[in-house]
Amino acid sequence: MPRKKKTESEAEVLEMKNPEELSEKEIEKLAEAESTTLEKDVEEKKKKLLEKIEKLKGKIDVADTEDLKEKVKVKKRTDMLIPLEEYVKTGIYLGTRAVTPTMKPFVYRRRADGLAIFNTDIIDEKLKEGIEYLSKFNPDEIAVVCKRPSGWRAVNMFSKLTGIKVFTKKYPAGILTNTTLPDFFENELTIIADSSLDKNALHDTLKVHKKIMLICDTNNFSQGADKIIIGNNKSSRSLGVIFYLLARGYCKAKGIEADIPDLEWWTAEEEGEPRVEEKVKKVEAEFGV
Repeated sequence: MPRKKKTESEAEVLEMKNPEELSEKEIEKLAEAESTTLEKDVEEKKKKLLEKIEKLKGKIDVADTEDLKEKVKVKKRTDMLIPLEEYVKTGIYLGTRAVTPTMKPFVYRRRADGLAIFNTDIIDEKLKEGIEYLSKFNPDEIAVVCKRPSGWRAVNMFSKLTGIKVFTKKYPAGILTNTTLPDFFENELTIIADSSLDKNALHDTLKVHKKIMLICDTNNFSQGADKIIIGNNKSSRSLGVIFYLLARGYCKAKGIEADIPDLEWWTAEEEGEPRVEEKVKKVEAEFGV
């Protein structure tokens, strides 16, 4: 211990001397003393930091992981446009056996029978985005095209409530592109119910460089779309819930006073249409929530 004090005293004396007058031995001693001091400082700081960490550990309540997950799930459900169970009932999550590269990111898994299953969280998010995007346009700037018979009831009601023009059954060729036609309709946005069936309307809209919103199933390609809504576009119940939410959201955003039928009207089963499977105990595990 006395030797250590002597070393420190020598170091202090050496520090006071002119650096140019220091001998090689004295320089070495001074360097050694400085190194020892730095090491002590580092060790002291490390010790204090560890003590502080130990104190903090006692104050922090570590949240239970499972409980946290459950809280996140509950929040997601309460933020949804409609309850998760309503999405499940309509079969909107049921895709096809074919999955295109552009729709792969939205698929949660495949069932044992090969059907692709959409993630219901993403379905809800895409519908919210779709409502927001649709609300940027006025009714007279929008056209809806739906050749599939299972969607006619829903799109006609959507048209009645919003004042938006719809084309069901056969799309009139050139109606969006040929200005010489007596029924020519110039729009800014076309909503396509199924790009496979409504490809003529899709091509015409692209030709005149207007905006496109596609309702895409797992077997659809989303190229050319400015906005997409994902979900089953084959079933009347699924298309019903999609156009119900679009009508409700659009009317609210535009301040349109309309007597919108409740969800049950939009999702009523049509004659001959198979019932959606509902034998699921844990919705989260089955439907990608």
